[in-house]
Amino acid sequence: MDRYLKETAMLDYSSIPIQKLIRQRKWKKLDEADRIKAVYNFVRDEILFGYNTDDSVCATKVLKDGYGQCNTKGTLFMALLRGCGIPCRVHGFTINKRLQKGAMTGFVYKNAPRNIFHSWVEVYCENRWYELEAFILDKKYLTKLQHKFGSCKGSFCGYGVAVKNFTDPVIDFNRNNTYIQSEGINQDFGVYDSPDELLKEHGQQLTPLKAFLFTHLGRHLMNANVRRIRNLNI
Repeated sequence: MDRYLKETAMLDYSSIPIQKLIRQRKWKKLDEADRIKAVYNFVRDEILFGYNTDDSVCATKVLKDGYGQCNTKGTLFMALLRGCGIPCRVHGFTINKRLQKGAMTGFVYKNAPRNIFHSWVEVYCENRWYELEAFILDKKYLTKLQHKFGSCKGSFCGYGVAVKNFTDPVIDFNRNNTYIQSEGINQDFGVYDSPDELLKEHGQQLTPLKAFLFTHLGRHLMNANVRRIRNLNI
């Protein structure tokens, strides 16, 4: 399991902010499953759904931003887990951009790649691996989406969600897999020891111009859309 506990440039769990957080939350005093659950709930609900500058930011930067998406929140989740002695790995995919429609709008959606880089975290607990994906969306954002589309009783795709059961998706960890975007997956890259290794082989392919526009304009528009949904008075 040593390979799944290693610190990397992106999983920089020895940094002062991450070590301080682990101490303050007293996560290491919890048993294994409760430790995972506590870290999972922190990343899901206290690190809000949003879009960082790019997928390669380190865990400390995600923590400082206070928001992230599948790949960046996953990086922070893995760093916190490894900092707490919990083995974990990353599974890479692509998802169809339709999953992001609503969070992405207008020219941002039109110019987005058809296949968007995606990942979830796999955590080793009590002699088995669990697939954890539903930390991506904070509960407040998801709840507002469910109210906004209250007539939807089955599958749903959009606004960062792709699930079969929109009214009751499996988002809480209690020795089980959790999913929130898995129904949008269209390509599987397999399992990697760290996000650093995954991004070396895969990752989002953008032209320099599109990367610049996403960093300096597109993601800000997307974050504004997400904030509007989260703050809806429903």
